[in-house]
Amino acid sequence: MTLSRAFDIAIVGAGIVGAACAAEFARAGMRVVVIERDVIGGGATAAGMGHIVVMDDSEAQFALTSYSQRLWRDLVPQLTPDGEYESAGTIWVAADDEEMREVQRKHEFYGGRGIPTEILEAKALIEAEPNLRAGLAGGLLVPNDAVLYPPVAATFLLRSAGCEVMTGKSVARIEGGRVVLGDGSFVSAGTVVNATGSLSSELSAGLAVTPRKGHLVITERYPSFIHHQLVELGYLKSAHSVSADSVAFNVQPRQTGQVLIGSSRQYGALDSSVNPHIVTAMLLRAVEYMPQLAKLKTIRTWTGFRAATPDKLPLIGPSETPGVYLATGHEGLGITTSLATAKLLVDQVLGRTPEIPFEPYLPSRLAKVRSHA
Repeated sequence: MTLSRAFDIAIVGAGIVGAACAAEFARAGMRVVVIERDVIGGGATAAGMGHIVVMDDSEAQFALTSYSQRLWRDLVPQLTPDGEYESAGTIWVAADDEEMREVQRKHEFYGGRGIPTEILEAKALIEAEPNLRAGLAGGLLVPNDAVLYPPVAATFLLRSAGCEVMTGKSVARIEGGRVVLGDGSFVSAGTVVNATGSLSSELSAGLAVTPRKGHLVITERYPSFIHHQLVELGYLKSAHSVSADSVAFNVQPRQTGQVLIGSSRQYGALDSSVNPHIVTAMLLRAVEYMPQLAKLKTIRTWTGFRAATPDKLPLIGPSETPGVYLATGHEGLGITTSLATAKLLVDQVLGRTPEIPFEPYLPSRLAKVRSHA
């Protein structure tokens, strides 16, 4: 059995990355179908903090995140209010003089590339966020960073695409020219895109993508308790690990007045259940930076799996299977980089000139690493 209509593009996965790709392909005049085993905006999208952030672990990461942040700002006038987009800004919190040197480095890095930032000394930090503990050294304010509600954003992107969406459909395998569904039927398409995140290696064998489990906790409504996304600079140290479990202080204000608390990283944990030991460690870390958090009532804790790659850059481009492209491996930056990912992928498929080079994100880079291992 085959779907009665043939499509130009079949995208497997209706998370934020798949939805962004669908919208971009549709904007280019392509006939698009999106196939999702569960619901729109589930998976890692539902487990993301929704932080639209510029990052500087590498030049390639900076290029992709800053490009995508510009695309999000351009899209803001079209977003529906329930998308909860807000330019709250990020404060990278420095605990000591060593981390203040990192603040200075980040300030110079961003400033040299046109990203406005402001160094906050200890007094200014507490004035900006009174519920932080005393004794912190300072921080770096990045005012253009924003937050949104990811599942609603994914739904908005798919609706704007006006494409066909098939939910509740498992995929058995993907091939050049078609997607074979779990019931044996298939969908025909000229190009297939694997945008299934942490599950992408199940459909494209041999990918250097591994699941990274994370926990989130959200509180009841406490308006004005926090004003910016707050992230400890120690987060960068733990984020560089590609194997060890870790927690870090990472909290975010929501438009509802709730406080979203992260973050944790676990490798090799494939059970989606909440791990009380990880949650306890995560909350203790948060309270270490914001003691008053201990007085807030939490209402929900949940987990998700992010797709991680060895070099912390996503896979955007052709796979080893002709006719099959990849849009996966974004780890904790899928929300931020979804729009830029879509642009770069469509640029490659249609032979358009990209705004930024796509070579750093090509899947073939990791295939070359494996061949030399």
